Amino acid sequence: MTESTGNPRRKMFPYRVQFEPRLDTPPGWFSTALSLASVAVALIFGGLIIAMVGGDPIATYVHIAGASFGNLGVLSDTLVKATPLLFTALACSVAFRMKLWNIGAEGQFVMGAFGASAVVLIPILPAETSPWIFIPVMMLAGMLSGALWGMIPGYLKARFKVNEIISSLMLNYISISWMNFWIFGVWSEGGFQMSPKFPQTSWLPRLLDMGKTYPIFRGLTTHLGLVIGIVAAIILWFVIYRSKWGYEIRLIGDNSTAANYAGINISKNVVLVMMVSGGLAGLGGMSEIAGVVHRMQTAPVAAGYGFTGIIVAWLAKLNPIAAIIVSILFGALLLAGREIQPSGIPKMIQGIILVCLIASDFLLRYRVRIIHLGEEA
Repeated sequence: MTESTGNPRRKMFPYRVQFEPRLDTPPGWFSTALSLASVAVALIFGGLIIAMVGGDPIATYVHIAGASFGNLGVLSDTLVKATPLLFTALACSVAFRMKLWNIGAEGQFVMGAFGASAVVLIPILPAETSPWIFIPVMMLAGMLSGALWGMIPGYLKARFKVNEIISSLMLNYISISWMNFWIFGVWSEGGFQMSPKFPQTSWLPRLLDMGKTYPIFRGLTTHLGLVIGIVAAIILWFVIYRSKWGYEIRLIGDNSTAANYAGINISKNVVLVMMVSGGLAGLGGMSEIAGVVHRMQTAPVAAGYGFTGIIVAWLAKLNPIAAIIVSILFGALLLAGREIQPSGIPKMIQGIILVCLIASDFLLRYRVRIIHLGEEA
């Protein structure tokens, strides 16, 4: 006995949406298009929320663009904001590529800043040391501090199967407390919540340093950390996509059982990848300390760059080169946030983008089919 055709709901919409698991891998362009569509949807949702609270969505987005890219000065500030995001995005990308969910880039970033500061404040090198020695030593100290902090959840995961999400997240709070201990006590300048200012020999070169010779660079705060981040992104791309170790990382992430049968030491790679991830985040902390703050203090260092880096890495589809562009766009969003009221709008937009990106991954695994109900009769 067939179903009655007089159902009013079937007449209004005589179709049914069905989701089917994908049997083949989508083409490369599909993932990129899906990410762009997710951002577009997120901006639409963000605009709707802005409109609901009485704002003008179009004017808000135009203002964000103008405040971030409107002239050379604000573009320079955007690049400064993008630099720490690039390092933390690279840190997350290499770990996520192996399906190691490192949520501790924030703490590794802080520990990198601490390690670089220790070179100046202990001091390991005297203030009159040449920048050609000072800066590489600070970079090494920052990377090593971040790598050791990343090694802890990596070792716990490899040795005791401890969930790296929980362990790396908890270490974020420990790192901030550790930094505060030194800032509020041992390294405090006159009882204030900051260390003494670093000598200029430990500062990363900035464009404004060349302002006397090239007037166009006057007032531009972009520093060498951006170049270091771009070089790190290029190297990481070659490691992941053009090296044997990168192939092992991708194989473990795609199919750990197959990797185990192939004789790949998964436990060793878990520790190594988490150390590389932590080292990249630590290098970002060093860059922020030596390029922007020039002293150890909580507010600019523990500013959420590690968590935002997760969004940047996900939007870049874990591609280190794409992370450069996405970092600049998110740097623009952070920079414009200081001029937008209420001040939480940029973070709200970031959150919506992340939710839309995670939701869009469903379409990478499932195909949408629209079936005419008349075909089922």
